[in-house]
Amino acid sequence: MYRLFVLSCMALTAALSACSTTRQSAPDTSIKTSSVIAPEERKLAYAGDDATPRLTGWHHLAGRTLEVSSLADLKLQDKEVILSFDDGPIPGRTDKVLAILDQFGVKGAFMMVGEMAEMHPALARKVAQDGNTIGSHTYDHANLASLSFDAAMAEVIKGELAVTKATETDVSFFRFPYLAESHRLRAAVAMRYMVVMDVDIDSKDYFTTTPVSITQRTMNLLHKRGRGIILMHDIHKRTATMLPTLLSKLETEGYKVVTLKFKKTPAPNNVLASADFVTIR
Repeated sequence: MYRLFVLSCMALTAALSACSTTRQSAPDTSIKTSSVIAPEERKLAYAGDDATPRLTGWHHLAGRTLEVSSLADLKLQDKEVILSFDDGPIPGRTDKVLAILDQFGVKGAFMMVGEMAEMHPALARKVAQDGNTIGSHTYDHANLASLSFDAAMAEVIKGELAVTKATETDVSFFRFPYLAESHRLRAAVAMRYMVVMDVDIDSKDYFTTTPVSITQRTMNLLHKRGRGIILMHDIHKRTATMLPTLLSKLETEGYKVVTLKFKKTPAPNNVLASADFVTIR
């Protein structure tokens, strides 16, 4: 009996020892970061590409949601900005931008090229499903000012339909490629219940320059205006690289990021009448 008791104790000790020395399995990298729950009053953040999640305090960069039915409604208060991204989506770039926006708890306005949305529909849908504002940027980024009115509108409509199909949501905003437009085209876009997105602050992230230079240029322009729509491009690696620093600076200086939503209303008579004029801006 005593021998049996000793043997039982030895077996239990061995089992406990095995549990304490068993190698832990590798983290499940298939888990999406948004599904990881952080402790109360804490938020997940990332130090860089492929970095391990770390905990940080909640961000306070998110501002109000602004509902607009026309450009006239798009009035920002002092220290308010809209983050807009053109030319995507593209894997490896757009998804990084989305992760950074999520980290800071803010949304952007993505002006998608129809051809890109067709090529990457899953990513385009994710942009919309994450609660970002969806806009179109023509089908293949054509310079509409160099086309006839009919050809330009065909390009606008084709892009709008492609982005709508890819994102499975309404496309309510539009930006002219190269900001090349005409009064008649602006009026025609408005009649399609889309708000033309202008640019107040051009980050010029399309220049071959450093992320630090892009951040500094953007902040310098913002300091002069005090508010505005910031133009960036989610197709450039340098944009995703500089974005955390830019958002941190905005937060530190007390800026708020506004989320845009479209409010559909009948097109005003003056917009319908203005389509008869063709004046290049």
